[in-house]
Formats: sequence, C-alpha cells, structure tokens
Amino acid sequence: MKRIERQATVMITGIAGFLGTHVAKHFVDKGWKVLGIDNLTDFELSHTKYDVEASRKHNVDFLSDIGAKLLLKDIRTVTSADMLGVDYIIHCAAQPAMTLAIKDPALDMATNVIGTFNILSIARDLNIPMVNCSSVHVYGNGSNEDLVEHENSFVGEMTNEDAPILMGDLTPLHASKRAGELYAQTFAETYGMRVANFRLTGMYGERQFGGMDHGWVANFAIRTLMDEDIIVFGTDKQVRDILYAGDAAKAFEMWYEDGKSGTFNIGGNQKNAISIKEVLTELNRLTGKEQNIVMEEERFGDLWYFVCDSTKALGFGWSPETSPEEGLPKLIDWIKDNKELFKKEEK
Repeated sequence: MKRIERQATVMITGIAGFLGTHVAKHFVDKGWKVLGIDNLTDFELSHTKYDVEASRKHNVDFLSDIGAKLLLKDIRTVTSADMLGVDYIIHCAAQPAMTLAIKDPALDMATNVIGTFNILSIARDLNIPMVNCSSVHVYGNGSNEDLVEHENSFVGEMTNEDAPILMGDLTPLHASKRAGELYAQTFAETYGMRVANFRLTGMYGERQFGGMDHGWVANFAIRTLMDEDIIVFGTDKQVRDILYAGDAAKAFEMWYEDGKSGTFNIGGNQKNAISIKEVLTELNRLTGKEQNIVMEEERFGDLWYFVCDSTKALGFGWSPETSPEEGLPKLIDWIKDNKELFKKEEK
C-alpha cells in the first residue's frame, strides 16, 4: 500500500463498541487521525442488566481521552459527506448476537445488511479501502455432529476459508452476516474496490460488556468477579480459539499496508483454542473466586467447536500474538477497576 504523505485518517463504524475502542486506540498509537461513527444503541447492552448509561459513557469517555472523534449517527443514514478526507474505513458496527437476531430479525437485517450496504456504497463513491467485520458464524454449526468428546473439551478440525458455509441450524444472524460478506465480495469484483471480509472469532478484552447473548469470555469473567451464577448452555466442553482484541486491531492495520481483497479468518488459531471448562478453571485460578456454574439446555444454532486456520492472513503478515495467559489478566483487571458498571440495575 502506498504511504500517504499527510497524516492518514481512519473511519471506524461502531467505534464506541468493544472492538471499536481497541481498533481506535491502535490507530491513535500509530499516529493516525481517528474518526468514528456510532449510534450508541442500547439494544444489546439492555439485555445484560448492567448500568447501560454508565457503560456507554465509559467507552465514549475512553475515546475522548485518547483523542478519537465520535460522530453520533446510524450507519444506515451516514452519507459520503460524513467521510470526506477518510483514507480507510473499518466497518465494526453490527448486530452481533445470534439470540438477539432471533428476537428481532428486522433489526438484525437492517443493521447488518442495509447498514453494511450503505457503508460499502460510500466506500465505492469515494474510492476508500474497507474492511467489513464478519463472523465465523457464517460457517454454521454443522460441525457439531462430527466432534470427538474428551475429558475437558471437544476435539475437531481447524476451519479455513474454503470450508463449507451455512451448515447445520441457521438463524437470521447467519443470513445477515453472509449477506454482508457477499455484498463486500461483489463490490470488490464488480467495481474494482479494495475490500476485505474479516471472519472474527472469540474476541475478548477490556471494555467488553459481555452478556449471555454475546461476549462469553467477558461474561464469565464478570460473573466470576461479581459472585453471580455462570450459565453454560448445553455443555462446558465447547471450544473456541479465543482472540485478544488488541491482536485483532493489528490485523486491520496490517491488511491496509499489504493486503488484498478477499475473505480472511482472524482468530486465535490452534495455540489459543480453549474450552468453556478450561476458561472457567483459568478464571477461578486468576481471581481466587469460587464459581456457581449452572448448566442449562443447549440453544438453537450454537456452534460447539470452532478453531480457525488463519494461514491466509499471513499473506499480509498477521498472526495472533497474545495467549489467554497474557490476555485474560488484562480483562480481569479492567473488570476489577470498573465493578460499579456491572451491578444489576434495580427494577
């Protein structure tokens, strides 16, 4: 990628979300001018029972402290005028939760399809490189049937970008995420745009207000530290290759510098594969807190095993660096410093 003579400007949609704040900090630290769009929706947070207003303010204040500029706007109504002078678009804004997509499929479609289409259209109009944040949910959960069960976890195969997609039990989230990918792919092929899809998996880190709908590592850490029941659906042998959000943020910069259009798994790979049971054990060790673990019936559409093969991302120099032993203490320290945000709201 040709270097820009002036200070480069990145636009991050969903900048006030968990991933958005990590991406913003990474680019600020690299000397970029960082702009962001967010409508500060409370749809996902309202299902956590945390202090929604204070939680939103926490991330907004963080962005202000690091010098990132926030435009309060919905991605469906953003225009090209809002992105004049932008050199790179990172599209993090999304409805990310499978359970919430089932509850409100219209909102899921409007956000993940119409919103993504609008951002792609602006990128096309202004000739701006763009990364669309997708999800490993597009693979579906068909692999659940082929798992081998061991004492602490399931064992399965790694998944690369050539694996079959949309397998097994599907939900509106599977449809909306795949639709966003297809629009990104077709805009690249039809209009010659430089666009990538990042299939992200198992992210965790500071400023993640994880609930039972999304953000399971943070949810378990919060519930451990707040002495609340930890709900596990189906089995604690489910496995993910968890990815520290700071590592994900680096992938966006590295793709901009040396990446091509395409679809890429961005995950922790085999070295960061860990089961729910193993995460809970590690949280118990790190915090010294007893845990009350409650097992409930499995949920429709849940994927019980996913370990991605991110070899393709080596094409632009990226691979995960932070191990769970290094990343989980960062999450725990942040929760300890902000316990007031996780106290249940009185009804």
